Formats: sequence, structure tokens, C-alpha cells
Amino acid sequence: MINSKRTLLVVCLIIVCFGLCRVSHAAKEPYKIGAIFSVTGPASWLGEPERNTAQMIVDKVNAAGGINGHPIKLIVYDTEGDETKSVLNAKKLIEKDKVLAIIGPSRSGSSLAIIPTINEAEVPNISCAASARIVKPVAERKWVFKTPQSDSFCAESMFDYMLKKGITRVAIITVSSGFGDSGRTELLEAAKRMGITIVADERYSGKDTDMTAQLTKIKGTNAQAIVNWSIGPTQVIVTKNVKQLGIKIPLFQSHGFGNTKNIEQAGGAAEGVLAPIGRLLVTDQLPDYHFQKKLLSDYQNEYREKFGSEASTFGGHAYDSMYMVIEALKAVGPDRAKIRDYIENMRGFTGTAGLFNFSPLDHNGLTKESFEVLTVKDGRFVIAD
Repeated sequence: MINSKRTLLVVCLIIVCFGLCRVSHAAKEPYKIGAIFSVTGPASWLGEPERNTAQMIVDKVNAAGGINGHPIKLIVYDTEGDETKSVLNAKKLIEKDKVLAIIGPSRSGSSLAIIPTINEAEVPNISCAASARIVKPVAERKWVFKTPQSDSFCAESMFDYMLKKGITRVAIITVSSGFGDSGRTELLEAAKRMGITIVADERYSGKDTDMTAQLTKIKGTNAQAIVNWSIGPTQVIVTKNVKQLGIKIPLFQSHGFGNTKNIEQAGGAAEGVLAPIGRLLVTDQLPDYHFQKKLLSDYQNEYREKFGSEASTFGGHAYDSMYMVIEALKAVGPDRAKIRDYIENMRGFTGTAGLFNFSPLDHNGLTKESFEVLTVKDGRFVIAD
């Protein structure tokens, strides 16, 4: 009888200890990551795949046990593409939600707008927007990083390609926005450096629905190519207008064209359009030995399986940003300053945008080698000759 009681006591103690261990594990504080995306509004085609991708990654990491036993809690706010709402959302994430890092915003103007808030609060921020001004000058952007390739590299990649084709006279048409203004500046500066003559410099509003007036002016010049710098619906409008006006010279788009939905919405007018874009959209055309091939294939397959649609380069920006924060949290834990320092010294990080090598002097970490010049052929993106 005594032995039986002892055995029962031992079993009870084991059960209690096991239960306490499980409670202890379950009680680990979640790591809060904030996200500011344009989920709705005029830039929803940016923010929706970013939101989807971020949540997909969180679900995957949490299902595998979290980060060192800590689940991730993702808190997403919708900016609706508005700069004021972006600032309010950033303050809410910092002051109310106490997040360890912030991913986003989706747009360049919004990313620039939250920089003072980010710097004052000293919270790591990885933007999903392209303007080089988001991370330059670095001395004034200590807490800010970004994952998209910079617009300066996009401009250089375009002109490199043009020069190889004997194109030296270019007309530019750009949207009046944070992204468009930054892109225009980079185009003008790169043209001076690289021997490109800008023969026309037209502007339009992000709310415009027809650009035939500007394009008619361009048609009357001796331009050998057109560069349109915008994102979203205006890229499709310009593409259609060029076709409608019977303009035969090549049309180049900014890297904001990196979504198959642009091809679908432009219809046959998109055939022949050129743009420097990351390799995600041509994953199947990469050789098996390419350093990005497996990562891009895995992301494409996971996204397609979960959401029933193709991944875009914009979702890829969130993919890279999330995994950077996750890697930092694994290494240094829930300390904002240590997370910032870890990201700033991150080298050899393979992402959807390319190979990242951050430094105290470079908070983007990419080069123009992260681009491929793509063209639209038979309704799909292919690597241009």
C-alpha cells in the first residue's frame, strides 16, 4: 500500500511539473511587430499583398513554435495611402501597442512622413517603399531601413539598357507624389551623369485619368524612348494612352510596374513595355544555381497556395522586412536598440529583392545588380534581351 501511495505521489508530481512547464512555455510574452500598409485606397495593390505576406509569415513562424518560444503578434494598421494617417498609425503602434519594430509604410511619401516620429521614439523601421530619400542621408535616418531597390538604381538600370540599344534622347513623364518626385530627381541626375539628353519633362496628378495631352507633346519631340514614373492605376493609364496615340518608341516604366495585374489591366497595350524589376516575377526563368531561385520559388508557391493568386514584388518587400526583424529577434531578443544595430550590420541576407549588405553608411543594402530589365511578351514578364 505504501509503495502504491509513493508511486501515485511521484506520478502526480510529474504531472504537476509537466503542467507547470507547459504553462511557463505558454506564458512567454509575444513579440509585437507593427505594420503600416496601404491595405485599402489608391495603393491597395501595394498594401494588400504586403499585409497578406506579413501575416502568412507570422502564421508559419508561430506554427513552428515562435521565436525562441515567443509567439509573434502582428499589429497591422491601414493607412489608406494617406500620409497623415501613416503618422497617426506609427504613433499608435509606438505609444499604445509598444511594438518592437515597424514594417512599412507601403508608399514613399508616407515613409518619409513618419521619419520624425520613428527617430524621436527610437524604434526600428523597415520601409516597403522605394525612394532613396527614405534612407538618405543616413545620419538623419538612424532608425530607418528599407527593402525595395532604390529609385536611383532603377534610373541607372534603365539608362544602362538604353545606352546599349543606342538610345540617348529620352522623354520623362512623372506623377506628382513622393515616389514620382523622387524618381524624377533621380532620372534627371542620372541622365546628366550618363550622357542621356532629356528632351521632355512632363508631370501629372495621381488622380488624373488621361495623360494624352502630355504624351502628345512628347510625341512631337525627337525622343527615342519614354520613361513613365508612377505606381498603380496611372501606370496602366499611361500605357494605354501611349498605345492609343500610336507612339512607337519604347515605353519604360518604373519598378512600380512589378505586378502581373498591371499587364492584365493594360491588356494588349502592355506588350513590349520595359522596366527594371526584381527577379521574383521571372523566377521560372532563372537557372537552378541562381542564389535567389529557391527562396523565390518557395515564396511564390506559399503565397499562391494560401491566397490563390500570384505573389508580387510588393509583397516581397514585406517578406524581406519581416524576416529581417525575425532574424534580429532570434539573435538579440526584444530590445529595440539591439534590433536596430543587428539590422544595420546584417550582411549576406538573401531576400526577394536581392542580396542585402547593410552598413552604417547604407540602410538599403542593395546595388543595381538586384534588378533585371524585364519586358512584357505574350502577356507575361520575361527577361529582356
